[in-house]
Amino acid sequence: MFQGLFAIVYKETRHIVRDPRSLFLMLVIPSLELIFFGFAVNLDIKNIRTGLLNQDKKIESRNLVDQFINSGYFDVVKIFNNEEEISSAMRSGDVRVGIHIPPYYTDRVLKNEHVSVQILIDGSDSTVAMQALNVSNAIGLRASIKVLNKTKSLPSQFPIDVRPRVLFNPDMRTANFMIPGLCGVILQVVIMLLTSFAIVREKEQRTLEQLVVTPVSRFGLMLGKLIPFLGVGICETASVLFLMRFLFQVPIAGSVLLLAFFAGIFLFTTLGMGLLVSTFAQNQIQALQISFLILLPTFLLSGFMFPQETMPKIIYWFGQIVPATYFIRILRGIILRGAGFWDLWHNGAVLGAMGIIILFIASFRFHKTIG
Repeated sequence: MFQGLFAIVYKETRHIVRDPRSLFLMLVIPSLELIFFGFAVNLDIKNIRTGLLNQDKKIESRNLVDQFINSGYFDVVKIFNNEEEISSAMRSGDVRVGIHIPPYYTDRVLKNEHVSVQILIDGSDSTVAMQALNVSNAIGLRASIKVLNKTKSLPSQFPIDVRPRVLFNPDMRTANFMIPGLCGVILQVVIMLLTSFAIVREKEQRTLEQLVVTPVSRFGLMLGKLIPFLGVGICETASVLFLMRFLFQVPIAGSVLLLAFFAGIFLFTTLGMGLLVSTFAQNQIQALQISFLILLPTFLLSGFMFPQETMPKIIYWFGQIVPATYFIRILRGIILRGAGFWDLWHNGAVLGAMGIIILFIASFRFHKTIG
């Protein structure tokens, strides 16, 4: 029954040892990813990017701002001069929370009169919005109690009324936040895997070398391999956006044409990533392993599921080299916030630059591999 078992075990062991690339991917990568993502995944949301419009600028208003900052949940990264600047920064995604303190704040607090402070919250990320909403209400309550303790009075209402207002997704519907991000992740997964698998399959079947000796230039060969997948990517983009809009009832607040323009840049980058994977892989199993090495950061570090603000700095900056990070920002900006070109151009520029660099490296390796 077990005749020849030792010989088969010995043969397979030697086969594994002789393939150090696969052995490295199997043994080292899972441990590295567990350590890396264990620090990255954090549901305790802090350091929310916050903008401040303090029209009072006196001692009591500064004390209120300090309470927001000292809570650890709000990181004031921008100071505004008017309400239009807050609206623009919220729409572009530069800040997620805007604090607006009126010019008469200190005077009313000192007179023990009722005063309202407006807190604008970006609802496009329902998890962050809920945290900001709860903490803002708690800070307003605590500030009111401090005022009442000083005056020793019992008014009919709290003196400081913190009024949160959720923008873009006022119902904080989870689907409105998750589905656009999921569209970006799905597009990267499908297009990158299809591209890398198709080219690696030709390597395995020895048909890629046959194409090299044809009159087609290597650059033309590379483009010829990629253009059909660009067509697939365009159809895939149209289908997932159609399902998002009509099946999951996620409204598109911005321009569909602008969304298509940025999607084209993202597809260009993703095709380059698929080509790059194919230059490192000798077979489809290796292509799948290398793809997972790229796809896990896409899921966990791009802001698709977990807010990037909660991540340690080094992991946060690692997330900034993930192309899906910028496309997800573009998707949520256009779909949920109705952002325009000038609100998102920097994300598109970074994405395009990444695509050029990735495609250049992939092209060089592709030429070298088939040469």
